[in-house]
Amino acid sequence: MLRINELRLPVDHTKEDLDLKIKKYIGKETGFSYKIVKRSLDSRKKPDLYYIYGIDIESEDEDRLLKRNKRLLKVQKKNYSFPYSFDRIDDDKRPIVCGFGPAGMFCALYLARAGLRPVVYERGYDVDKRKVSVDRFWESGELDRISNVQFGEGGAGTFSDGKLNTSVKEKNGMNHAVLSDLVRFGADEDILIDNKPHVGTDVLIKVVKNLRNEIISLGGEVHFESCVDGFGIEGGTLTSISVNGKKVPCDIFILAPGHSARDTFRLLKDSGLNIEPKGFAVGFRISHPAGIINEYAYGTPFHKKLGNASYKLTHICNDGRGVYSFCMCPGGYVVNASSEDGMIAVNGMSYSGRSSERSNSAVIVTVEPDDYMSGDDVLSGMYFQQELEKRAFEAGKGSIPVQYYTEYKNGVLNEIRDDKVFECIKGRSAHVSLDGILPEYIKKDIIKGIDAFDGIIPGFASDEAVLYAVESRTSSPIRMPRNELYVSSIGNLYVCGEGAGYAGGIMSAATDGIRVAENVAFALKAGS
Repeated sequence: MLRINELRLPVDHTKEDLDLKIKKYIGKETGFSYKIVKRSLDSRKKPDLYYIYGIDIESEDEDRLLKRNKRLLKVQKKNYSFPYSFDRIDDDKRPIVCGFGPAGMFCALYLARAGLRPVVYERGYDVDKRKVSVDRFWESGELDRISNVQFGEGGAGTFSDGKLNTSVKEKNGMNHAVLSDLVRFGADEDILIDNKPHVGTDVLIKVVKNLRNEIISLGGEVHFESCVDGFGIEGGTLTSISVNGKKVPCDIFILAPGHSARDTFRLLKDSGLNIEPKGFAVGFRISHPAGIINEYAYGTPFHKKLGNASYKLTHICNDGRGVYSFCMCPGGYVVNASSEDGMIAVNGMSYSGRSSERSNSAVIVTVEPDDYMSGDDVLSGMYFQQELEKRAFEAGKGSIPVQYYTEYKNGVLNEIRDDKVFECIKGRSAHVSLDGILPEYIKKDIIKGIDAFDGIIPGFASDEAVLYAVESRTSSPIRMPRNELYVSSIGNLYVCGEGAGYAGGIMSAATDGIRVAENVAFALKAGS
């Protein structure tokens, strides 16, 4: 197979334009077929915008074409294939998966495809019932601790932008396999080629349901409202678990918790699991009128074909801390993502159209164990997050605290000037002072970072910028050490995904889950 890289066309090109461009590379007389494998936006000469394509070519004349055009590259197509399969599995050997977010879902999916009939326990509701409880919470403030923005089918990613970009290198085609599965279950095919793919909350609801149905069709089980609340450990090995207070024998257990499974973290610590504190980041959400970001990204006039634009910003402060944007949601909403009473945590969400009038992102500052450790308690980072969320709850009296950036910087509180600030929030909100929610050293760096970003995106630190508190769930505050087979310090207990400290988004969590499935299947083959 041959690859054309860096094929450049204006954003308003037609399919015929693309066909002609490819023919110029390989010759009109050559029989061939092609497939788009990558598409990214080039805005370096804005407002003249271009798409940059990667194209794979199949032709019987590959050798001649390579000699004719030095810009063509010969490539080997990477197709991921799960390395194990089973004709049958004894009931007492069926793997048990705890958690049905991206890591747990894809772990269970690939175990099911291998014939291992996994049993999944998820504390939250199925996605349809979950959406009802989330919508009720946003409208009334009535929190369902069992199922909310953090817990339930699909994990925290279901009620987010569904961003699928990842820094995990594509070595064996696993990333593409995950994207292909998402398309198979209902996502748009564009995620297979876009440089910054996303699905959208409205589509993810359908996707996770279809994925679950395939697991069940292959002999797996998915149990909702089923909380793993105890571990039976004998001689350093897990032999059983408790689900809703009922003992369940367990030979292979895969723990795929989200980053907000705080009661599970406490339970694991008390059960003797080796846990380490790790760095994470905290701060605020910030939103702007989408037009400010679009003009920065595209120039003028705005190309509606491209939709609302995204950004990625970083700044190193004088104290050495990094300030950066995270989980950017073009044309999105700031959402109340709380999962515990008396606390407020915010996140960002977009629907597939990304069409709201404001774009938002987290603006966060890195913190390390030295910043938050209290004595030798490995859960100190979790308690640090909770303290910030309690302060946010108290500041907003149970609603999302909202303040203009210039007010926060200058220590004042004026009048809300634009009701659209509230229209782009999911959950009750209140215009209040955010002062005192973040520690002073983080506040200073947030201000330095936002002011520095204004030098990159004009208007970023303007009167149009609005802050929302508090962004505290960027990643897990702990890591569960595991060996080369992904088994934790407790035998039979595999750990994976965000809550275990090994992922930072949908894609990295999903591929981590697949790798755990590989190791489980390997162990079962070795023991058979």
